[in-house]
Amino acid sequence: MQASSVLKRFTLGVIAMSQLFGVLPPATAQAQPGDKIVVAHRGASGYLPEHSLPAKAMAYAMGADYIEQDVVMTRDDQLIVIHDITLDRTTDVAQRFPGRAREDGKHYAVDFTLDEILSLRVTEGFTVEDGQKRQLYPERFPMETSIFRVHTLAQEIELVQGLNRSTGRNVGIYPEIKSPAFHLAEGKDLGRAVIKVLKDYGYTRKSDRVFVQTFEFDELKRLHDEILPEVGIRLNLVQLLDGGDENAWMQTQAGVAEIARYADGLGPEKSMIVDRHSPAGSPRISALVGYAHANGLQVHPYTFRLDPGQLPDYVDSFEQMLEIFYFQAGVDGVFTDFPDRAVNFLRSRSGAL
Repeated sequence: MQASSVLKRFTLGVIAMSQLFGVLPPATAQAQPGDKIVVAHRGASGYLPEHSLPAKAMAYAMGADYIEQDVVMTRDDQLIVIHDITLDRTTDVAQRFPGRAREDGKHYAVDFTLDEILSLRVTEGFTVEDGQKRQLYPERFPMETSIFRVHTLAQEIELVQGLNRSTGRNVGIYPEIKSPAFHLAEGKDLGRAVIKVLKDYGYTRKSDRVFVQTFEFDELKRLHDEILPEVGIRLNLVQLLDGGDENAWMQTQAGVAEIARYADGLGPEKSMIVDRHSPAGSPRISALVGYAHANGLQVHPYTFRLDPGQLPDYVDSFEQMLEIFYFQAGVDGVFTDFPDRAVNFLRSRSGAL
């Protein structure tokens, strides 16, 4: 059976199952400006290998408002969806292409052609300890089972837009330009290439269902001041924050105001909003969301997981954590590996069951 036929049958099956269990919202239940949103972090990555097309189809069926794409470039200038600029953590590249690693022992996507990367098998994320692979989240989809592949940004956009047509929904995309300075040093203008693909697929206005995110402030400014005007479009831009010391200025009132000159949203690591060491029942909430909202920015923190050891000590459940972030801290959306849980929480909270 052709791979496209397998994906189509898988997608339809997931949608049917989600409708059966009441997860997929009706076509009319679209997120509106000001609504709380759910962003599927690398797809439904709590259930299927991250950034695989099946994980994206499942996230869509679970009712996510946006689906994330991490984008890197290949040696032959093609855009693929994978979280790391290296291939080692989620593929069998070391076995398939021995001797192709750089001096640091890693296999970089930019050193491989698209055809070579498409030949790799994708699996759950892993580390190698004492020569043995160890799955990062042991309770997730079994490592090195079934068949998953890397795909291009264009293929994923076609999946989302195709499902929007066939379901009547309007799910958005949330691409991240991964390590743009690294790509520029390699002679690859990743940011410009991503924007071209988005334009080609009809994303041209801020009212379109797309956010473009990056951790690098210089790239944010380049997107805003140079690349978007050059191609004649306007899109929502998001500055990601990782809490590193070099980015401490981004958490200040003045820093957020500076970001707002170029961005439409902030994507902070969630402990920058609620102190992970907060005592139970008394979350210590920072001023970051307030600074952002005062400057017209949306706030979409990452990453909300419910694997063992992933819940902060100040909560007893995943839903309690969502309650604190959505309705006490006042964030506008969250990135989560478990989009069904966040979708169902918001539906329950609004009395839409």
